[in-house]
Amino acid sequence: MPRAPFQILVLPYWMMGGGTIEYAVFRRSDQGWWQGIAGGGEDDETPLEAAKRESYEEAGISPDSDYTKLDSLSTIPVVGICGFAWGEDVLVIPQYCFGVCVKDDNLKLSHEHTESRWLPYGQARELLKWDSNKNALWELNHRLTR
Repeated sequence: MPRAPFQILVLPYWMMGGGTIEYAVFRRSDQGWWQGIAGGGEDDETPLEAAKRESYEEAGISPDSDYTKLDSLSTIPVVGICGFAWGEDVLVIPQYCFGVCVKDDNLKLSHEHTESRWLPYGQARELLKWDSNKNALWELNHRLTR
């Protein structure tokens, strides 16, 4: 399937008893850094469709889960994604961000991640490598706790 010219980021969260929220972060198997679920669109998928597919593929999260589109938006250099597959003039692609509420902390990791952790906001933010992930996590946490 052809890769669509956008990236998605999904941040799973779990509403525990007593109003406590934990966020899932994932350790990449190739580079070892921590991030949310990330991936690209395929064919004519919308960003939300890609977010649901990637979340299912990477963590076993049901596509029927409650997804929230975040305002956080960043760009990703194409050289780190798939080179200049969309032509030499396409230098960056947008990354669309989502939160997803899961019913429990049971995730099924794909080969893309060696482990996941459920953590409170501050600890999750500290582990994340990318500023775009930190910004999206801040927005999601703010929306959920205000």
